[in-house]
Amino acid sequence: QVQLVESGGGLMQPGDSLKLSCVLNGLSPDRYAISWFRQAPGKEREGVSCISSNDDYTYYVDSVKARFTISRNNAKNTVYLQMNSLELEDTAVHYCAAEFASSTSTWCFPEEKDMDYWGKGALVTVSS
Repeated sequence: QVQLVESGGGLMQPGDSLKLSCVLNGLSPDRYAISWFRQAPGKEREGVSCISSNDDYTYYVDSVKARFTISRNNAKNTVYLQMNSLELEDTAVHYCAAEFASSTSTWCFPEEKDMDYWGKGALVTVSS
């Protein structure tokens, strides 16, 4: 049974750093591109970042470029989202999602309709 489990959310202040984790239970991590999405209160869910199945390619939405870093540890079946210089606008439920891909794929894009599996989300609140 496939289950994606996010952790690491919390209440933070502007400028803080936080690292989210997504454990990929029941799937082979090198066959899936992994994306992070977030949904802020009253807004639609948006794609934030992704990492290709072979780790060679990463994508970031403009609003988080130079602040967020996505990475993966296949030995731990875990994908991370390091979030630095947090801003009030980063307040959202953050979701990880998996899209089946070739093990040699060098591309990813966080498109909701393409995701095969989703986690339940982790709440990140940034407040002064």
